[in-house]
Amino acid sequence: MGGPVMLQPLKSDRIYDRMVELRRALHRRPELAFKEEQTAKAIMDELDRLGVPYDYMGKGGGVIGRLGTGDNDGSTVALRAEMDALPGAENTDLPFASSFEGKMHACGHDAHMAMVLGAAALLKESPPAGSVLFVFQPAEEKGGGSRVILRAGILEGVNAIYGGHVTHHYRVGEIMVAEGVITAQSDRFEINVKGRGGHGARPHEATDAVVIAGLLINAIQTLVSREINPVYPSVVTIGTVRAGSAPNVIAEDATLEGTIRTTLPEVRDHLHHGLRRIAKAMGDLHNAEVDVRIAEGYPPVVNTPREAQIAHRAAQKVVGEAGLVAMDHPSMGSEDFSYYLHDIPGCYVRFGARIEEREYIPLHSPEFDINEEVLKVGAAFFDEVVRKALEEYSRKSL
Repeated sequence: MGGPVMLQPLKSDRIYDRMVELRRALHRRPELAFKEEQTAKAIMDELDRLGVPYDYMGKGGGVIGRLGTGDNDGSTVALRAEMDALPGAENTDLPFASSFEGKMHACGHDAHMAMVLGAAALLKESPPAGSVLFVFQPAEEKGGGSRVILRAGILEGVNAIYGGHVTHHYRVGEIMVAEGVITAQSDRFEINVKGRGGHGARPHEATDAVVIAGLLINAIQTLVSREINPVYPSVVTIGTVRAGSAPNVIAEDATLEGTIRTTLPEVRDHLHHGLRRIAKAMGDLHNAEVDVRIAEGYPPVVNTPREAQIAHRAAQKVVGEAGLVAMDHPSMGSEDFSYYLHDIPGCYVRFGARIEEREYIPLHSPEFDINEEVLKVGAAFFDEVVRKALEEYSRKSL
């Protein structure tokens, strides 16, 4: 795994203590999707302190900081951070652990907010020619809060948007930048089995929904393993199974819920059709009703080439050639940053945040924490990518 990456001096070093303070305050008071009122207030208080004007969309909406000189032919770059936390009990023993029972910043959004606020401080001190929007959005984890921002028309005319995410896959001082597909399409499905209930001692008088659900679970596993080319990343996972009311009662109903992750439209279509095909066949085979409902989730994050190149140059300036990390393959996770990139050019990167002396802790774990040195890297990158992007757009407009 290698040792720590040696960070060069960064312009964000002098605001590091403030970013740590902000991150810990936000971590201590996590709020769930569309309920980020105190979080929004903390962000607005910091923007007030920095002298950065902002608009607040109210509960369930975002906070949009604005900085601009009016120069650079009207070019505008946006930076995005997420405000919401996750449901779940924190198990970190940190002195600033969640004080809200059943809620936790287990995905690093507290760090992302601190990074973008740090970038706002750096850009405010030495404003580039052009305009910058600091987008603090609600509900990335659940509800697609980026669409709230887009529907409000706040980003109309924006040249590009940049965002990022902390990860333990990389060390502090490493930034992953790539163009093309970064994360997967995410869809959810629900399968409802309607059999015929009966007494556990007389199975011949019933149609057992539990047996049918079990057969479905096994059959669905063959969709990826036997029907999809192994070189195309894809996942079908059944996450919940509900059935039965008593040990001696044959269940009449069963429900399976799961997720489908794909990176290619044709693979996605095949899995959707395959899921329905297997469900119908199982219902016909066992004389049961099997209904499938598929709900579209977040689309893939697809970085645009020009913006990825700008991000690459910015990352190189901040962490050097040694700190640049190539993407081996797209993540099968999903991200609602994808909705921004459907309408606006942009780039989504990953910041190494591994705590070297600890074993790997995945995102969404109740034990998740970060090496706070990543805040320096994130703020410096966001500052630099704004400057490089505005310079690029100005040059192209000449």
